[in-house]
Amino acid sequence: MPDTHPVPDIRRATNVTLPETLVAQAKELKVNISQACEAGLAAQVKAAREKKWLEENREAFECYNKYFEENGLTLERFRTF
Repeated sequence: MPDTHPVPDIRRATNVTLPETLVAQAKELKVNISQACEAGLAAQVKAAREKKWLEENREAFECYNKYFEENGLTLERFRTF
């Protein structure tokens, strides 16, 4: 899967609406709100990409698993466990 931050990207200003108490707590704790939002968004994008990839490749996984269910492992006779 491609990295979510392969190279430094051009920054774009974006408005985000957040709960006032959460913003106050972040400021009190000196949390960089922009960095925290970026990290959260990057995590969500990564999770969505992974989910999409799994959905797109589900049929291939099913075929692969079905093959081994029907035929067993190719070198199973050499397994010692």
